[in-house]
Amino acid sequence: MDMINTIAIGAGMAWASGMRLYAVMFAAGLLASFGIVTLPGDLTVLSHPWVVGASGLMFLVEFFADKIPGVDSLWDAVHTFIRIPAGALLAAASLGIHTDPALVLVAGILGGTLASTSHFAKAGSRALINTSPEPFSNWAASFFEDGLTGVALWLAFTHAWLFLGLLLVMVLLSFWLIGNLWRFLSGMFRKLSLPALNPPHFSP
Repeated sequence: MDMINTIAIGAGMAWASGMRLYAVMFAAGLLASFGIVTLPGDLTVLSHPWVVGASGLMFLVEFFADKIPGVDSLWDAVHTFIRIPAGALLAAASLGIHTDPALVLVAGILGGTLASTSHFAKAGSRALINTSPEPFSNWAASFFEDGLTGVALWLAFTHAWLFLGLLLVMVLLSFWLIGNLWRFLSGMFRKLSLPALNPPHFSP
């Protein structure tokens, strides 16, 4: 496997893990165990039966948890401490332990960054969507993320250059979305805090 394909797979799995970590691990491991895809470096551990079983179980749990408004945001909050380190680990593992340690460290840093951009864009947008009382927009967003994860992985494994170009666009869009969500949520919290800071006064 050439370096471009390795980079695309490592970056794709890291970025997608920011949204659907267990789906990424399960899909990659299952497909590799059937010989449909070839995993680079130390990512071959994902095809171990125990890893496939554990990631498959967590994939099912996450699939349904992500469809319940409120529960999805709680799940995202907890997985802030899981998805980002896992994205860094997946990217580093794609190079393997026999690669220059400096390159492995760089891959881990970039992988964690990619995972963080997709994670915070997902978590922030879902928190905003959950302000609506109807569940349909939440379901639509969740199924869109499921599909986006699958397409990203497919492109990473089959069309490396195309995926890397699209990845740059998605990262830029994520930064733009995170910035806008931050400004919106900060403004909303300021408005909510004003009544508490300035309680009404009633004259006798």
